[in-house]
Order: sequence, then C-alpha cells, then structure tokens
Amino acid sequence: MPRVLIIDDQKDVRAMVAIVLRVNHYEVAEADSGAAGLKTFAEGRFDAAIVDIFLGDTSGINVIAALRERAPGIPIVAVSGMTALDFMEASPHLANVICLQKPFRPNDLLQALRKAQTAAAGELPAAV
Repeated sequence: MPRVLIIDDQKDVRAMVAIVLRVNHYEVAEADSGAAGLKTFAEGRFDAAIVDIFLGDTSGINVIAALRERAPGIPIVAVSGMTALDFMEASPHLANVICLQKPFRPNDLLQALRKAQTAAAGELPAAV
C-alpha cells in the first residue's frame, strides 16, 4: 500500500485528503505544519507527499525543497488556494511538482497524485 504524507495546516483539508486517499487504498500520515511534516518524513518511508504552499510556520516551497533534498525523486502535489501558481517555476527543487488549486474535488486530487507519480518517474513533464 503506497504511503502518502499530507502537510497542511488546515485540519479540514487534511481530513478530506486523508479520507479520499484511504478510500483509494493509500496509507496516510498527516502533519499540521512544515516542521512536523519534515519530522514525520524523516521518521518514515513515503511514496508521495501532498504539501500546502501556504503553511502557518513556513513556506510550502521550502518544505518541498527540503523533501526533494532528502528524496530527489519523490512525487509531490502542491496545493494552494491562490489562483496563479506561476511562482512554482522559481526553484529547481520544484521541477515535476504537480500543482492543484483549492478547492478541489476528490477525483482532481487522485488525478494530480497520479500525474505527480508519472512526472517523478520522468515519463512526462509536469504541468499545472
């Protein structure tokens, strides 16, 4: 069963994402901050991560960069309530990160996760 780390400071978003993933046969770990997410990531093995861009304690971009330093090929979905995610191209650590705008439907989440897995495998360029 694939393990996914969810890093989002909004409890309701984390809960919804976790439910969708569990129903679709993923094992889930949740973190309510960037620091907690990095600690959880360091303590386990994960097949993918879903990271909110705007966290209360730090930038999700910094969290993604730290995750990529520890596991360069990990599939990552970045979620944000912003309408434009153009800033995602600003860092080489953000290559092949799939962006998903809040609010999103369960199918959008699953599709973004599949795209992130494919992009991380080098099979297609990441697309917003």
